[in-house]
Amino acid sequence: MKLMHSIAIIGDRDSVLGFRALGLSVFFADTAEQARPILHKLARSGVPVIYLTEALAVQMKAELDRYQDAPSPSIIPIPGKSGSLGFGMNRLKDAVERAVGADIL
Repeated sequence: MKLMHSIAIIGDRDSVLGFRALGLSVFFADTAEQARPILHKLARSGVPVIYLTEALAVQMKAELDRYQDAPSPSIIPIPGKSGSLGFGMNRLKDAVERAVGADIL
């Protein structure tokens, strides 16, 4: 696994390929089974920020929960080529509610 930068993205080719031009390390995965080992290897390698398409994030809730309270990596669900599933926004809302003690969003 070759890491070029400290920000990585995991997702299907059509959703994430363009991020390579922005300087992110891009990893292709069409299924959660393909994405899980990539995510764990990136986390062990010390990558501080990992973007993950929502389509994969929905299937990998246990993995996201595992890293949720850790200082690193920050795993950020983003919409894929088919648009937002609302998963990323719901996780953000939950995190803010845990931190603040109330739903302010």
